[in-house]
Amino acid sequence: MINAPQLRAARGLLGWSQAEVAKAASVGLSTVRNFETGQSTPIANNLAAIRNALESAGVEFIAENGGGAGVRLRKGKPDAGFIAAEDLNASNDE
Repeated sequence: MINAPQLRAARGLLGWSQAEVAKAASVGLSTVRNFETGQSTPIANNLAAIRNALESAGVEFIAENGGGAGVRLRKGKPDAGFIAAEDLNASNDE
């Protein structure tokens, strides 16, 4: 799946706060905060939602392959359903 350092790095690449990740993934802020600080690991569906939100924003997760797990931004445009963090508001809530 993903680990806490990857989440922090992905947020850094996107310029997202923990709250923006939580909103984009439809999970609680405490879920993101506690995962990043090592206090807890989210349940599988919340972790998948976080990963999917970040991938939709253009992040690629690089698996542990002897060189260490990591992240990078995908070339090109984000997925069609992507809403930039600064454009998140009540009008585009599902």
